[in-house]
Amino acid sequence: MTIQEWFDKRKEAQIERRAKEIKGVESDTPELWTRCVHCDSQLLKSEIEENMMVCPHCDYHYRINARTRIHQLFDEGSFEELFQNVLPTDPLNFVDTESYADRLKKAKAKTGLDEAVITGLAQIKGHKLAVAVMDFDYMGGSMGSVVGEKVTRIMEKALELKLPMLAVTSSGGARMQESALSLMQMAKTSCAAGKLDEAGILYINLLTEPTFGGITASFGTLGDIIIAEQGARIGFAGRRVIEQTIRQKLPEDFQTAEYLLKYGQVDIVSKRKNLRKTIANILEMHGM
Repeated sequence: MTIQEWFDKRKEAQIERRAKEIKGVESDTPELWTRCVHCDSQLLKSEIEENMMVCPHCDYHYRINARTRIHQLFDEGSFEELFQNVLPTDPLNFVDTESYADRLKKAKAKTGLDEAVITGLAQIKGHKLAVAVMDFDYMGGSMGSVVGEKVTRIMEKALELKLPMLAVTSSGGARMQESALSLMQMAKTSCAAGKLDEAGILYINLLTEPTFGGITASFGTLGDIIIAEQGARIGFAGRRVIEQTIRQKLPEDFQTAEYLLKYGQVDIVSKRKNLRKTIANILEMHGM
């Protein structure tokens, strides 16, 4: 076995393990039972699905995709998707172990999405708002030119319609395959968020598992109110990188939503089942 074959095999094993964590153990033949990846409880798959992908025993919040998030958060039938025509390209003809173009095709086949964010207009308990919902399943929710463009456009739409803005983040950071073009999106989205602030438009961040890198360094933490979903990991650099840099052991709960709340970096930590009510209450308090 060559070194490259060893890395490929290891990567496939990691992808398979992560898929089991997110969705429960799925195969060609449907299985009724799965084990919680956190407390190891034996669970009916239907039980965890009915509980909004939260373990009923240990309250572990499984990572969910953008479509599921939209279904859970917004009033039924109220979501209107916008900017579907903004599609990714391969401006640098980037190639590592495979071409960027091939990675984009695989990401679309895996998720059914054209990019790592879905943008549009929606309602929460009758309150209308502009929304951007990220999907970690699409290339780790990484922010490339299209993610930055769609987030900027929906913020501009919120400004135009004078609607509150909600950004739901789940990302590993900037997309390396677009190099500096990806990093530029941090400035672009931050400027758009700044325009909302200048106009007095309410901007809410909802940080979900995980939110890291260029997203936390830009539009992901610029909201007037920052909500974090229970148990979500949030930060800039990863835990291991920080420990290696400062040569110290970090607390067990470091970079969790609860840790950030303790030190004032987020305003609210909410269970998934309470998010709709929490956001609706904020909108109502602001007369939206």
